[in-house]
Amino acid sequence: MQPKPKHFETGYAEQFKDESVVHAYHYRPPYPDELFPFLAEMVKGELKIVLDVGCGLGHIARPLSDYVARVDAADFSEHMIAQGKRLPNGDAPNLHWICGPVETTPLAPPYGLITAGQSLHWFDWPVALPRFAKLLVPGGFLAIINRIFRQTAWDAELRQLIARFSTNADYQSYNLYDELGKRRLFSKQGEKLIGPQTFTQTIDDYIEAIHSSNGFSRERMHSENAQLFDDTVRELVWSYVGTERFETAVSTHIVWGFPQRLTL
Repeated sequence: MQPKPKHFETGYAEQFKDESVVHAYHYRPPYPDELFPFLAEMVKGELKIVLDVGCGLGHIARPLSDYVARVDAADFSEHMIAQGKRLPNGDAPNLHWICGPVETTPLAPPYGLITAGQSLHWFDWPVALPRFAKLLVPGGFLAIINRIFRQTAWDAELRQLIARFSTNADYQSYNLYDELGKRRLFSKQGEKLIGPQTFTQTIDDYIEAIHSSNGFSRERMHSENAQLFDDTVRELVWSYVGTERFETAVSTHIVWGFPQRLTL
């Protein structure tokens, strides 16, 4: 099987263990309230049990615990889990945090649904997807959830800055579903778009959210580069909005289907 794109290698994924990335993760926009009852309706089996993989701070797992019998939230970052436990619903009795790589860490199947919020691209696909297929009840879905941001007037300039400052020099544009499809690891069954949902944020919060992304860990950027990046982005956004707070919008895209077992 052909290897994953180079910019998804383990060394880049490790950035999500850095404390600066964990701190910045809180600045990502929230998922819409209507996402969670929609996901709950997708859960198969008599017991409403969900596995959230690459859970981060539990942006999906914590709210979803209000709608199902149990959520197992798995992530390989101890810092992410420790912070997630301190956030609202992080101590829910039916929310079980699991620290370890989802490809190998012990889990408690069967699951009626597996969710992956902006995380699936980091896993070892030929190991993770077949494992998901075994963990799910018959007919159970893997739901892949992504945010889609409304285009801004400064997008093109920001992309240039990201290419200039990112520590992930191997990044290339990709389509996750195409990558999984050509490896015969995922069979898409449906999709839904929720939103767009508008929200207001400060320029500083906007910049901090970028630092929650791969390639912008403050520990891995030279401090001078990190400061120059922040200052340049602040000046760029201010030149368009002319105020400290501005409104933007984000949609939530859900694709669900069946993870596939490998066939020889």
